[in-house]
Amino acid sequence: MKLYETTEQYLYLEDLLDQLYMQQEGIMDPEADPVDEQTVRDTLEALDGEIEAKADGIAKIIKNKLAEAEALKTEEDRLYKRRKSCENTVEYLKKYLQANLEAVGKTKFKTLLFSFNVAANGGKQPLSITDNLGEIPGKYLIPQPPIPDKDAIRELLGKKEVEWAHLEPRGKSLRIR
Repeated sequence: MKLYETTEQYLYLEDLLDQLYMQQEGIMDPEADPVDEQTVRDTLEALDGEIEAKADGIAKIIKNKLAEAEALKTEEDRLYKRRKSCENTVEYLKKYLQANLEAVGKTKFKTLLFSFNVAANGGKQPLSITDNLGEIPGKYLIPQPPIPDKDAIRELLGKKEVEWAHLEPRGKSLRIR
C-alpha cells in the first residue's frame, strides 16, 4: 500500500471519530451521515498493516487529539477570562449608573433607545447566618446523612481487613511515550 493511501485511511478514521463523539454530544453537522461505534471498529480493523504499524498510526491520532484538546483548553481559558471581564465590566457600569441615577433622584425614565428603572429586588429577602452552627436551634438545621471518609478507610485497609469495605484492583491503561 502506498503512503498516501495509508495516510488517507488514518485521516478518514480520525474524521469518523470526530463525527461519532460530536454526534454523541449533540453537535452534529446536519450534512454529515450519522456514525456508530461499529463503523469506527470496522474501520480500525480494516486498516492495512501489521499491529505495530496500526499502533503507531493510532498513537499519532492520540497525540494529535491530545494536542488539539490542549489548544482548545487554552482557548477555553482565554475565552473564560474574556467573558468574566465582560461580565465584570457590565456589573461595574450598572452599579455606576444606578448610583448616579439615585444620586440625582432620577430612578425611572425612558430615552429613544432604552427604559431605565431602579427598582427593589424581588424574590426571597437576603439572609445572613452566623458561622457558629451551635447558636442555631436544631429545628432550623437540616440533618445530613453521614458521608464515608474514603481516605481514612483506605488508610485503615492498609493496616487491617474489615467486612464492610475492601480495596478494588487497580485498572490498566495504555501509556504512549
